[in-house]
Amino acid sequence: MASLIDTINNPQDLKKLAPEQLPALCDEIRQYITECCARNPGHLGASLGTVELTVALHYVYDTPVDKIVWDVGHQAYAHKILTGRREAFLKNRCYNGLSGFPRMDESPYDAFGTGHSSTSISAALGYATAAAMRGSPEKAIAVIGDGSMTAGLAYEGLNNAGAGDSDLLIVLNDNKMAIEPNVGGLHNSLLKLTTSRRYNKLKQRTWKALGTSAIRDSVQRMVKAGKRLFVKESTLFQPLGIRYFGPVDGHDVIHLIHTLKRLKRLKGPRLLHVLTIKGKGFAPAENDQAAWHAPGLFDVETGNKLSECANPTEKKVKFQEVFGHTLLELARTNPNIVGITPAMPSGCSLNIMMKEMPERCFDVGIAEQHAVTFSAGLAAAGLLPYCNIYSTFMQRAYDSVIHDVAIQGLKVVFCLDRGGLVGEDGPTHHGSFDLAYFNCIPGLYVAAPMDEEELRNMMYSAQDKKYITTSIRYPRGSGTGAKDWKKPFRFIEPGKARLLSEGKDVALLSLGAAGIMGAKAVALVAEKGISIQHYDMRFLKPADQEVLDYVTRTFSKVVTLEDGCLIGGLHSTVSAYAAGRKEAISRVVGLGIPDRFIQHGKVQELYQACGYDTASIARALEDLAVA
Repeated sequence: MASLIDTINNPQDLKKLAPEQLPALCDEIRQYITECCARNPGHLGASLGTVELTVALHYVYDTPVDKIVWDVGHQAYAHKILTGRREAFLKNRCYNGLSGFPRMDESPYDAFGTGHSSTSISAALGYATAAAMRGSPEKAIAVIGDGSMTAGLAYEGLNNAGAGDSDLLIVLNDNKMAIEPNVGGLHNSLLKLTTSRRYNKLKQRTWKALGTSAIRDSVQRMVKAGKRLFVKESTLFQPLGIRYFGPVDGHDVIHLIHTLKRLKRLKGPRLLHVLTIKGKGFAPAENDQAAWHAPGLFDVETGNKLSECANPTEKKVKFQEVFGHTLLELARTNPNIVGITPAMPSGCSLNIMMKEMPERCFDVGIAEQHAVTFSAGLAAAGLLPYCNIYSTFMQRAYDSVIHDVAIQGLKVVFCLDRGGLVGEDGPTHHGSFDLAYFNCIPGLYVAAPMDEEELRNMMYSAQDKKYITTSIRYPRGSGTGAKDWKKPFRFIEPGKARLLSEGKDVALLSLGAAGIMGAKAVALVAEKGISIQHYDMRFLKPADQEVLDYVTRTFSKVVTLEDGCLIGGLHSTVSAYAAGRKEAISRVVGLGIPDRFIQHGKVQELYQACGYDTASIARALEDLAVA
């Protein structure tokens, strides 16, 4: 017997199935996602939890005419499989393959591109408002969840949606967020009543007959009081003007379909609360939801994770682990140090300090702007916050850095994890811009360690009174892999570079971990008799003025290297310096992220595509030297 999944090439094929066939289809989709992610790692847990919800949405709604906006997007794998990308999903997140997130340029079924959290309500409200303005019957659905309701943007969207009468359905995928409790069968009976066509027609006729708003308000208060006798009324959504329905079982696909059909007939902003299990159907993912959010390679049969390193003893320490261990070590001697993260304690390794000092660590949820301003308040109170935010997510808190920290001269140490190209998550997650967007802020230092020991020493040095507010950015993964990185602390003077190699042909100025590739490239061209003066700049701001002066006066050929955008970063800084010095003789060539959004793929593939992998750096140095 042919698999049901093989017969589905679009949602129109899905609608040909009888409702009683859908549970079996859901099982096949869940198995397919698991098998694909085992060989080709991705965001497994969230998508396993939304299989039935996805099938029900596409079964009830007329996509792509009706618009489904997926929040974050890592819960949309079943959506991709059902919308003509089943075979392409085998190359999900691969270079030149499918994106791991919805993208408007990838499929007409991807109504809105996502990757960061909490955008769905605002975007879907835009669709609903546009449809109302055109008199179009198309529907707009926002699917939010997996932590996204903790961010302020979601509440801004809710507040705006509730103020109008847009035809918007918000589906809250609640995988243990505990916003509303499940109160059982009585609540489900009320759900059937309040979503029924007869009930709502009767309600509208009654409302018209009541006439004055004063009478209506009195009756409404009586109805709400009656409901509270039986169920816990939604205390969040109803006051905002959004009708609340649920909770319902998010893994009962047939019941979901019946519920969505009723809700589809209603008007105005409304919210369906759906209870799901993250990792549903794959026991290891259900039992350890955090670890199986994005587990990497694993064995489907055993559930054992597979190391990408052939020899586990050769596993390199990650920059994030250096951050976590170093922060704990510093906090043991400095009682003013506190740690802050927006929902990434394990990802950034703040959990290391949390285990020993939970009272001095704060996970504020997916709320980057709040994390920064909260840090500012802690600093104003005399503490020293180490605020760890991924580079791409810090973009969302940019105003708070300027307004709440920098203008007021408050000392916060920003530790920006995932700086530079991060790989398979693609353009929504690359840390391309932090060097540039922090470079222009007065009263802020911008540092980038080349290796693990440098990160450790920069974190230590940032406590000193010589340092103001400081951003320390480092990449995902490992650096040199040195096993002896945990050495006694050494103070690094702010704005001082270090000389890595001496040469006479070309000067290479590198910033951050890209300097590791630079050092390898210098060794390659040395075999051809070309000598390179290589500096690890350490700081973009303040840049080492003595080094810049010496290099631009001495070398006619200078190469800058950074794992960040060329515009506004090290290349811009060195070029501007050379242009402003009459005695400068340098031609400055920049290697880094070009002026475009970089797709997803393995990090080394992306370095090569951007022209600053080791081989490309070596070619650039050699070409300049012989030119």
